[in-house]
Amino acid sequence: MRGNAEGYKRVYSRREDVTLANPFGPPARGWEEVAKTLERAASHYRDGQATGFENVAKYTTDELAYTTDELAYTVEIERCQAKVEGRDDLSPITVRVTTIFRSEAGEWKVVHRHADPITTAQPAESVIQE
Repeated sequence: MRGNAEGYKRVYSRREDVTLANPFGPPARGWEEVAKTLERAASHYRDGQATGFENVAKYTTDELAYTTDELAYTVEIERCQAKVEGRDDLSPITVRVTTIFRSEAGEWKVVHRHADPITTAQPAESVIQE
């Protein structure tokens, strides 16, 4: 939320199956594309900060005795505030986010993240594109 993607980039997997779907464009796949998408998204914000996280659900596969693959996911409502684009005022931003993590070399890395601004019920017509 401060215009710099480096912190976000550190937590992402570098593998080619990494994906990112954010509100600014189509899904990105592969580390190079994801890194560019993170940089573009960060460039829209400045002087911001997180203000709250509402956990909707979380799960890890290591809770299952029969699996050796370690995956986890969270579904959250993320709240923050930032100066968006050329605005001088701090704007509240709320997104619903699903993040999937994978254990890689003993560290949890983001392997997929989807964020969008839909945090309230929407009418069925909202999916129609004309």
